[in-house]
Amino acid sequence: MNNLEFFVLGSGSSGNCSLLRLNNNWVMIDTGFSMKQTKERMRTHGLALDDVQDVLVTHFDRDHFNPGWCKTFAQRNMRVHIHEKHIGRAERAGLDERCIVPFTTNIQLHGSNVETIHFAHDALGTIGFIFDTGTLRFGFATDLGRVPQLLLDRFIHLDGIAFESNYDPGMQENSNRPESLKNRIMDGSGHLSNEQSLAAICHIASESDLQQIVLLHLSRQCNSPRIIHDLYMDNLPEVHEQLTITSQDRCSRLLTIQTGSVLTS
Repeated sequence: MNNLEFFVLGSGSSGNCSLLRLNNNWVMIDTGFSMKQTKERMRTHGLALDDVQDVLVTHFDRDHFNPGWCKTFAQRNMRVHIHEKHIGRAERAGLDERCIVPFTTNIQLHGSNVETIHFAHDALGTIGFIFDTGTLRFGFATDLGRVPQLLLDRFIHLDGIAFESNYDPGMQENSNRPESLKNRIMDGSGHLSNEQSLAAICHIASESDLQQIVLLHLSRQCNSPRIIHDLYMDNLPEVHEQLTITSQDRCSRLLTIQTGSVLTS
């Protein structure tokens, strides 16, 4: 039976990295942790770097792309798929041009179609992905700032989703962060609040049959899993069983999405 497997090595301002298995091939999404941390966390699920040949990069903020990977990419002849708008930033970070596989629209990867969507985030934007195997669809989006209609139009008929839920507005407003940082996060080109994320998930869920909902990029200072849990229990309790709230400090469990069933281990 065709299936997708997915887990998050960690997600937050200290680093972001996820792994998705497409037709028995593991694809890495972002490389925000050090090589050592990444290898250690991959071992949690019995994987090694040799299991990965393709990397997708959402954008080149330091917590999503650690330049320490550049030498390894070249040595291992790994393919690093990046949006053409990010090529200059990638090269300045030290990424060998021979590793770069640029894209502007869709990618064909291990027998699956990967839809790519460019969203606003800081100066150069961030990339969202929809992995379509022909029978299953999995959406991935983080560092959005706001939820554009384009996302709601494209993130439909999904079987699973990994989506940002960065901050609690009250905690953000009351934090001792500089006002400039607060404004950057909340001005529509930074990150999504829990409420913005929930509203998007509610809409997407109404147009999908979500087996897994994975929440990404929780702020350590201005968010908590308990706040998110309570928010969902109050507003969308029917997805409680499908919900995974990720951490910066540890791997998520392995999530499996199959046609007509939900398996976790």
